[in-house]
Amino acid sequence: MFTLMPRNSFFDDFDDFFTSPGLFKNAGASRSIMNTDVQEKDGLYLMSIDMPGYDKSQIRAELKDGYLTISASKEENVDESDDKTGYIHRERYQGSCSRSYYVGSDITDKDIKAAFKDGVLHLSFPKEAPKQIEEKKLISIE
Repeated sequence: MFTLMPRNSFFDDFDDFFTSPGLFKNAGASRSIMNTDVQEKDGLYLMSIDMPGYDKSQIRAELKDGYLTISASKEENVDESDDKTGYIHRERYQGSCSRSYYVGSDITDKDIKAAFKDGVLHLSFPKEAPKQIEEKKLISIE
């Protein structure tokens, strides 16, 4: 029931252009963001999502219509100027990433456990949604 959303090949080619070796200082860095491993163990799906450079406060997980969407955003400013009148070096970075996974329409937010440690987001949820225990309903007899 678990499905990874396919990536569009046009955008993969577009990303390849910007991550070509030597084109940018951090060439290839985007390939290490949101790499996902999924393991099935003891009736659970265990996910590990690489999110290097992000803090826990910058990551958001949302469940809607059976899709678990993980997104992160950050903003950095680097200023290495020694002289207030001229720029020696200034950089700005603002970026975000997002990825969706189909986990099933029966999974609720209470079924998903999440933890963030050492740049990796760890998630676990049942392979099958827990069965709801039906309450006894009295049938009136006429």
